Amino acid sequence: MTYTTKWHHAAALAARVHQNQYRKDGRTPYDAHPARVATIISALFGFHDEAILAAAYLHDAIEDSGTDYEDVLELCGPETADYVVAMTKDMRLPEQRRETAYDEQLAAGPWQARLIKLADVYDNLSDAQTDWGKRKLIKKAERAISLAAGDQQLADACHKLQTLVHAVESELAQDARR
Repeated sequence: MTYTTKWHHAAALAARVHQNQYRKDGRTPYDAHPARVATIISALFGFHDEAILAAAYLHDAIEDSGTDYEDVLELCGPETADYVVAMTKDMRLPEQRRETAYDEQLAAGPWQARLIKLADVYDNLSDAQTDWGKRKLIKKAERAISLAAGDQQLADACHKLQTLVHAVESELAQDARR
């Protein structure tokens, strides 16, 4: 009998695969990001499904490490693996095509992947350090909200991200007036 859950296994794998990686600030260990994304999903957005939380921890694992679909499948099952692959950009494509393909992939994928994307952007926008970064992330937030707009179960998460966007826009406007 095991006493750990999918998201415990996923958190441990995320810590391993993101070991020695740092956020753009060069100081924050990268594995703090997937942990915050899972926390946002649970504590702020109110979703507690194990497969979603596990996928939140692993949402960047395939894209940013040697981890593949089979690794996630073996550790956490098909539901989590499918959510993670829906969150994974095809890095072989040129950037503009990659972003378009990624949006199409998210739109066609399960709503749970769009939930994780909302939390991912929420965390990135909350953590942005520069005005340029904040403006770029506001555009990403608007894209994520647009992709999730038709999902009734995501209405509250969209609203919370939109509230953060408005707060950051107000902060930027105040800074510009100074």
